[in-house]
Amino acid sequence: MVRPKKHLGQHFLTDQNIARKIVAQLEGDFEKVIEVGAGTGVLTRYLLDQFGNELLVIEIDSESIAFLEQHFPALGSNLVEGDFLKTDLKPYGNNLAIIGNFPYNISSQIFFQVLDHRQQVSVVVGMIQKEVAERLNAGPGSKTYGILSVLLQVWYKIDYLFTVNENVFNPPPKVKSAVIRLIRNERKDAGCNEKLLFQLVKSGFNQRRKTLRNSIRAFIHPDIIHNEIFNKRPEQLSVEAFIELTNLIDQNPVESQNS
Repeated sequence: MVRPKKHLGQHFLTDQNIARKIVAQLEGDFEKVIEVGAGTGVLTRYLLDQFGNELLVIEIDSESIAFLEQHFPALGSNLVEGDFLKTDLKPYGNNLAIIGNFPYNISSQIFFQVLDHRQQVSVVVGMIQKEVAERLNAGPGSKTYGILSVLLQVWYKIDYLFTVNENVFNPPPKVKSAVIRLIRNERKDAGCNEKLLFQLVKSGFNQRRKTLRNSIRAFIHPDIIHNEIFNKRPEQLSVEAFIELTNLIDQNPVESQNS
């Protein structure tokens, strides 16, 4: 049996009904279905039944790899020992699904990896810490609305599907979990300078108690400093308002003030 490793954030799901329920949230035809961190294969069994050779498992723990090789020989070369966060997803196609009982300690990084490959990742179904799931799904005005809420909601429709209690894991985590689903929206692009959008969202929420006039001041040309949007705090801005803000700043670059 595989020993759960604290440094990898491993909490193995032991409830087969919940495992089936998670896999059932993933519907559609995909070029590849990528399971992140299969552990002891509680999701893998149902994923193999549903997706067969389209399933790719990426697992960083060598002990889990040995267990999966023994118990799921059908995976063959579709079982990869590696770090999902460092994996280039481009070779796997343009219509990918990501699924997993995500390790709590890297769940945010997993979603940034999804954002980096947003033109390829069509659907994500993940079990994460309940608090993080609520944060991703939060809207403007909420105290939990933050960097990932905005950036993911630019590109994805997010559904909070169901809550999972602590007692169905080995070892039980100290917090409740939740399963969420991200479905790629129709945007081909954000309608603004995407690199600048990322910078503004991150800068704003890194000093979320300040008004935008103060938190993103380095980006603001003096000619537009009195625009009333800068009186707001970042959590007051919708996704669309962040896009408008990005365009306003992009059209009035700070570098031009000395030209």
